[in-house]
Order: sequence, then structure tokens, then C-alpha cells
Amino acid sequence: VRTRGMMNKVVSQIEAHPGPVLFTLVNHSLRDQLTSCCMQLGVPCIAILDPVIHTMANYFGVEMKGTPGLQHALDAEYFGRMDAMTFALTHDDGQHCSDLAKADIILVGVSRTSKTPTCMYLANRGIKAANIPVVPGCPIPDELLQADGPLIIGLTKDPARLVQVRQNRLRMLTDDRQETDYVNLEAVREEIAQARRFCVEHGWPLIDVTRRSIEETAATIMSYYARHIGGEP
Repeated sequence: VRTRGMMNKVVSQIEAHPGPVLFTLVNHSLRDQLTSCCMQLGVPCIAILDPVIHTMANYFGVEMKGTPGLQHALDAEYFGRMDAMTFALTHDDGQHCSDLAKADIILVGVSRTSKTPTCMYLANRGIKAANIPVVPGCPIPDELLQADGPLIIGLTKDPARLVQVRQNRLRMLTDDRQETDYVNLEAVREEIAQARRFCVEHGWPLIDVTRRSIEETAATIMSYYARHIGGEP
């Protein structure tokens, strides 16, 4: 119920079918209208969330705003997150490199180093994040090497753990157990070593995600990003 007109309809229903009224209204005018009606009809009118809200407000030392729908407010921050989400989705796994320079952060790494979920986590915080896979035998996009605005970070992982993750991934996709370089430990070691050297050659920081959750990886990235936008080396 957001308007007096809507409340008038509610009041009419209460008058037609009197009985206890439980409500969660925060708008003071509508609350007064409802409670006044209930008093005239002699029916109980109970604000069921008031004890909880007042207790929380007192505990945290904040003032009740009395404005409905604040959790759904469509402000600049909300639209910024939506833009970042769209950017992350359209620039996932090396897609749409033509405007890669518009990214805030670009993650680089071999397959299954949590690039995509980390980008989505960052996007949910309003950060435009893209990711570029480092694939043996495949050239790195020129747009990545030419992007001088975004913060570029390499993600790496312990070879043995990476092989395990990739094997699990393959089992979900196919029943084929054929050994390939994708899950061959020695080949994966060399793949990771090459990717690490590539990042070091370009001066990009490296984060080992082996024992890090997505949240921990993102927190480390945000620390780098804060220094990046602050002009720190």
C-alpha cells in the first residue's frame, strides 16, 4: 500500500470484514489512517515489525527514515553495477576486445583460474572487469597489450590443483577420459610458467588463487586497484 487511495480500499475491506489487522507500513500518514480506522471499528491493529525495527535502530544508532521501498531504490550506484555486469558478460573469455581499454580491470590467466567468477564478483561492486585467457599456441590480443588505462592482473594456480580442477570440469562435460595436454601435469606446469613469465615481462602483478576464495582474490585485486587509481606504483 503506497497511496491514500489504496489505503481507502483496504479500510473498506476491514469495515466489511472486521478482525485483527497486522501491518508493516512505514509511511506515517498511511499508518495513522489505518490505525485510526481500526480504533473506530474497535479491532486490534498491530505493527508487527516495529519492535524489531526500533531495537535495530537503537542498537546501530540510526534514525528510521519511514520511506518504503528503499531496498529497491534505482540510484546511480545500482545502474553502475548493472553496466559493470553487462561489461563483464560481454568481455568474458576474450570477447569484444575492440573496446578493452574501457575496462577498469583486466584479468589474465590460463584456463580455470577463476577469471570469470572473479570478474562477476567485481562487477557486482561496480567495477568493469574483463578477462583474457592465456592459451598455449594462441596469440594475445593486441588490444590487451595496447591498453594503458586499465589495471591488468595475472591470475595463477598451483599446477597439481589446476589439473584436478580441469579433470573435474572435463568429467562434467564428457565421459571421455583421454589424456590431453589440458590435464597433463607437465604440460600444465609449462603452461603456467609461460603465463607467469608473460605477466612478469609486462610488469603485471600476479595473484596465486590456489588457496584463495573468490572474495579473497577480489579483495586483493581491489587493493591493487585502489593504488592504481591513486597513482601509486
